[in-house]
Amino acid sequence: MVNLPLAHDLLWGMTPAQLPADAPQWAVDSLAAGQPVVVRRALSADGFVAVGVRGLLREQRLAAFMRVDSIVRRVSPEALCHVDSARDLPVMQALRQLRPMLDDCGSVWGVSGSVGFELASGFRAMHAASDLDLILRAPQMIGRDQARELVALFDQTACRVDMQLQTPFGAVALREWASGSARVLLKNAQQAALVTNPWHPQEQAA
Repeated sequence: MVNLPLAHDLLWGMTPAQLPADAPQWAVDSLAAGQPVVVRRALSADGFVAVGVRGLLREQRLAAFMRVDSIVRRVSPEALCHVDSARDLPVMQALRQLRPMLDDCGSVWGVSGSVGFELASGFRAMHAASDLDLILRAPQMIGRDQARELVALFDQTACRVDMQLQTPFGAVALREWASGSARVLLKNAQQAALVTNPWHPQEQAA
């Protein structure tokens, strides 16, 4: 593939043979069933991408590495913005409610987590108590006031909504950026670090 996968992308093509020898049976079964894996933030050797394998249960998550040349399909979170589901769950009600506002926000957004997984793959992952996980591509700084406005909108929906802001230097949780914290956690493939400005992580608080 020409472009390397980004965090939260879903990838198809990983086989049980690519799992570690001590991988749990549920992970073997997931890949054997044709489930995709999700790209995670971690360093990997050339020719590999760091991924996570999902099981049926919330605690069934396995960190692994997939060969880049075995990728046969890739779906990004932003490709799932307008995919719908016949399942009338709180997360889908929230997604339908937020779509118009997010479409008008001027930035590229996407659906990740269990909702994105099910919308992309058809494998059941959502349930009545699921959170709605979103991402927002944010190459330009989003002010804290704007972040607080987004959180206020999210809190009017039928379920908990969490959003990650994808800055050029990594990801920061919208709710954390909207808070009054002087420093927030910025995560990328190399590290997770507390910074004062996720768009200018080299800056330090006075």
